[in-house]
Amino acid sequence: MNYEYFIAKRIIGSKAYKSSVSAPIIKIGIAAITIGIVVMMIAIATGIGLQQKIRDKVVAFNGHVTITNYDSNNSQESLYPISINQDFYPEFTSVEGIKHVQAVAAKFGVIRTETDFEGAYLKGVGADYDWEYFKEFLIEGQLPDFTKKWSEEVLISEYLANRLKFKLGDKFQMVFPKDDPEKLPNIITFHIVGIYNSGFQDLDAQYLIGNIRHIQRINKWDEDQVGNFEVFIDDYNQIQKKGIEIYQNTPSTLNSQTITDKYASIFEWIGIFDTNIYGIIGIMILVAGINMITALLVLILERTQMIGILKALGSNNWSIRKLFLYNASYLILLGLFWGNLIGLTLLLAQKYLKLFPLDPSVYYVTEAPVYINVGYILALNIGTLFLCLFMLLVPSYIITRISPVKAIRFE
Repeated sequence: MNYEYFIAKRIIGSKAYKSSVSAPIIKIGIAAITIGIVVMMIAIATGIGLQQKIRDKVVAFNGHVTITNYDSNNSQESLYPISINQDFYPEFTSVEGIKHVQAVAAKFGVIRTETDFEGAYLKGVGADYDWEYFKEFLIEGQLPDFTKKWSEEVLISEYLANRLKFKLGDKFQMVFPKDDPEKLPNIITFHIVGIYNSGFQDLDAQYLIGNIRHIQRINKWDEDQVGNFEVFIDDYNQIQKKGIEIYQNTPSTLNSQTITDKYASIFEWIGIFDTNIYGIIGIMILVAGINMITALLVLILERTQMIGILKALGSNNWSIRKLFLYNASYLILLGLFWGNLIGLTLLLAQKYLKLFPLDPSVYYVTEAPVYINVGYILALNIGTLFLCLFMLLVPSYIITRISPVKAIRFE
């Protein structure tokens, strides 16, 4: 029989134990574990969730890797055409892990109404365009149909629609100036069939999605000429490696750039979240550990006579230390249980009820996103349990310094 576990269980179930001097300190220790787990779960879930949400929004507008012409153009506009007759299009077979390649183009224009105007980029897409991300962003109407050769349908952002007082089904004119200011601009009438909101206000303010045929006609390109290619990969964690492979497997006349390079400041910013998460985890485990050390020392002090009796009966120091570590393990597991219950409740409430909104102009999302994964929850619980127990090994050493004779007389 594991007598250390037996005695520890009897101590935990004792009514005297629950009403002892150490009871308030034990409750504080359990509360520290509970609060620590809640804070750590929220930090990880919202930190990773925010990273993934922002990353997916940028990917929706650019793909993971963009293949373009070499030029000094710093704008989003496509100035020089690329032929679609490439070895990597429509299937990028020379590089593994490529999910999809699509041809797009962009043209700057001015949306004109009777009372207002707004500059924006018409992003031209074709039948090969993957609407996976925009299905999630769509808040009203439907996605445009570009399977036909000509279509005046467009998908406009809620941000632009509100600024220009557009509604679903409205028609508007967009003016595309020519390089020669003396020539009349191109004017196209578009029909709004869908309104989207990605939550990334910087991008929502720039783009509306239309048929690539309009840009080809305005720029006097052939039907097999586009502005650039957007490449989507299977595993985002491989983006740097795949970016290099894509660059090596495209013609020397073309350049490729990953979104992490194109939007370096954004990805450096969200990379700081990892440091913050590790810092919060370290602080919470340290606070929980210190509280458990205090609780253990009080338990040892309160049970000094029992320690003396056990030593007098022949128990060695390690057996008695195990007894108190079993007791501490129960307290830690109790704290973990309540921490997980409260933490998961809060996270699920945020995930489905959207309780805490965020400013999209600062955080690029409209509410705090939540990422819930069994893997990190288990790792967090197991790591907290073992780190706290490891920290308790040192204070439990005080048991070896207790003399049986003095302990039995201890009041």
